[in-house]
Parts: sequence; structure tokens; C-alpha cells
Amino acid sequence: MTRLLCLGASVLLAAAGQAVPAGARDLPEVYVVSQDPGILPEGVAVEQDGTMYVTSKGTGRLFRGRIGDAELRPFAAQGIADRPSALGVHTDARHRVFSVGGSILTVHDRRGRLVARRMAEDGPLGAVNLNDLVITEDAVYVTDWANPVIHRAVLHAGRLGPLRPWIDIRGAAPWFPAQYWLLNGITADRTGRTLLVASNGTEAVWRVNTDTKAVEEVQLGGTSFGADGMLLHGRHLYAVLNYGAPAGIYIAQLSKDLRTGRVEHRITGDRFDLPTTLARHGCRLYVVNSQLDEPPGHPPYTVSALSDPTCR
Repeated sequence: MTRLLCLGASVLLAAAGQAVPAGARDLPEVYVVSQDPGILPEGVAVEQDGTMYVTSKGTGRLFRGRIGDAELRPFAAQGIADRPSALGVHTDARHRVFSVGGSILTVHDRRGRLVARRMAEDGPLGAVNLNDLVITEDAVYVTDWANPVIHRAVLHAGRLGPLRPWIDIRGAAPWFPAQYWLLNGITADRTGRTLLVASNGTEAVWRVNTDTKAVEEVQLGGTSFGADGMLLHGRHLYAVLNYGAPAGIYIAQLSKDLRTGRVEHRITGDRFDLPTTLARHGCRLYVVNSQLDEPPGHPPYTVSALSDPTCR
């Protein structure tokens, strides 16, 4: 509880100098994912109606709550008992919950019923380690931490096809060692024709054209940008960094074609506990405190909320 109180106090102090949207004043600043030992939260998604989902790297479980309630509860999701971990999580317009862990992509409805389960094929370096995903109108794209590969499953009339290797990203920098690409966060523009993919190893963000599969580095003025989780809202790229730079949230303003940009906001400090990724809802950012640097960590495991500095 001491950890929770300190974390809450630091977030409140950080927010004191920021304008807080009227609708957010009564919302919690810290959310407790679980008090159970070893949960180690990793991914987060927040739907338009305020439903929040958080994954557990430590157990493979899912947790669910509401942004108006400071405590989340276990989400009774079918078909994940054999999944040792869960990382990326996102929802679609049908309120289905997509999550990845190990070599498995699962899709659940809001009741926790298993809608689809897809197994990824091994990559050029061996067994896969699915990390994060993004959902577009016609496909789901998934990054692989263990292989320099982006996997893809086609969506047709809401039905999910097989999960197959889609592109080996090494061609963008063939000089870089294959085992150190460490693909992580992934996000897409509104059209689904452009993906932005984080590579911890290259400490860069890569732009991928989904029509041509052309890959190029996003030029961020020489800034090291080895992001973990990312999201794109308009032309703002939100990224969580947790190594190679002070841990926290970095927000870059990108050009219209998403090829260049510069970091405009850095939110760092001891308010976070090894942050991994974030979600955005209204003018608030929801950041996972993973404690992955000291497993199994120390309960409670939390998500911090703070004002989005890009909102006016």
C-alpha cells in the first residue's frame, strides 16, 4: 500500500501544473490491476465506453475494469490456461478483445467466450515471441520479439484468418544483427496503409507501407527512440520508453506522411514503475507500471493515469 500511495502522490503532483479536463477530475489517478503476487501487468487497452483491459506477463491472464473504478478484476477469458504470458492487448469496434502471448493470438467477446485462437509459425530464428498488435479494417498485424518478423492475420467480414509471417523487416537494415531487432510496439494510421513499428534493438521506429511492404526509418531528429508500447493519434506518436533513455512517455509530432517528426513532450520521473505501454481515452493517458525489472514485483500492480499534454 505504501507503493500505491507514493505512486498516487507523484502522479497528483505531476498533474498539478497541467490543465485537467473537467470530465477527468473525478476519475482515479491510479488503478489497481491486482494484489496477487507475480501478476506483472504489461499491456493495456481502453475502449470508447471506458472499459479497460490489462494483460499479465506473469500469468497470461486478463483483467478488466472501468475508468471510473480504481480496481480491476480478473476477466474470465476462455482458452488461455496454457498461455504462460500475455503482452499486447487491443479491442475492435465489435468490442472483441485481441491479445497475444507466446506464440498465440486469441480473440474473446465481452463475456470472455473464445472467438478465435491462432498459432504463429516459427520464424527464421526459431520459436516466436509475440509482443504487440494493431487492428486495421482488414487485418491484424503482430510484432515478434524473437524474430525480425511482422505476422499478419486477415480480417474478412469480422472473421480472423490464419496468422502467418507477413514481412521480414531485416531488408530495411541488412547490416543489423537479426537477433537484436527486438520488435515491440506497433500502431497504424486511420487508413491502415501505414504501420509504425518500434525496434528496441535499433532504437528506432520503422514506417511500413502495407500495400508495397516498403520499410523506412522514421526520422526523429537523431533522437534515440527504442520504444516499448506505442500508439498513434492523428499525427501524435505516443511512446513508452524504458531503457536507453529516462523511463516515461515521449510524444512526437509527425509530418503528414509520417516519415519525419520531433519529440515535443517528455513525461518522466519516479511516478512510473518500469512503464511498458499506454492507452489513450479522452484527454487522459493510461500507463502500465509493469515492475518487470524486479520480477515477481511487489503488489499492488498498477496503471497510472495522467493528463495528455497535447490536449487543449
